[in-house]
Amino acid sequence: MSSYWQALPGEAVDRVIVTVSFMRLDAKPERRWSALPAGTRLELAPRLSVAAYRDLYDRVGGPWLWWLRRMMPEPMLARLLADPAVAVYRLWHGETVAGFFELDATSWPDVNLSYFGLLPEAIGQGLGFALLGAAIDQVFSGPVRGMTVNTCTADHPRALPNYQRAGFRIIRQVREVWDIPQRLGFAIPPHLRPISQASGDPADRAADRADDASGAA
Repeated sequence: MSSYWQALPGEAVDRVIVTVSFMRLDAKPERRWSALPAGTRLELAPRLSVAAYRDLYDRVGGPWLWWLRRMMPEPMLARLLADPAVAVYRLWHGETVAGFFELDATSWPDVNLSYFGLLPEAIGQGLGFALLGAAIDQVFSGPVRGMTVNTCTADHPRALPNYQRAGFRIIRQVREVWDIPQRLGFAIPPHLRPISQASGDPADRAADRADDASGAA
């Protein structure tokens, strides 16, 4: 596995401890969400540039410690965005982008919801659950076996409840330790920092993951 996400030797990092919940849908659930409200539209962005993607990723994911794509080398990210199995959908509210979700079908017939979230200014407007429903509708519009997603305790507090409300079930939960380079400039919430070593609470393992947990709002 590529180690692009690892900190440089000797560089300062913030250690973060999270619980990751891996979830799935085995079939399209009963519809529990409303349609996207008037004045919004969903747009497939098949030719999104690396710069445009990074801007959206950083603005949506900044509060929730989305860091791995910030570490990904530009050529690697460009190849990912050009992969026909990867689809990025932007949510527009009027003439402004309000959020996005990213689907990855490289493990077809399962499709993974790699990223999902709203811009900070769009949270609290009733868009999040409708956008999640739109993602589910999109996945199950084709002949898929199931849909997967993961979320973690660094995400918005409503992320896990919203996934469960939509019908996702937890497959497993894993405690992970992330060493996030301080050069990325994240503000680490106190509840995600490890207890001091004096407490005798050892780290379970170092994070070694292909992607961040998805966000929700």
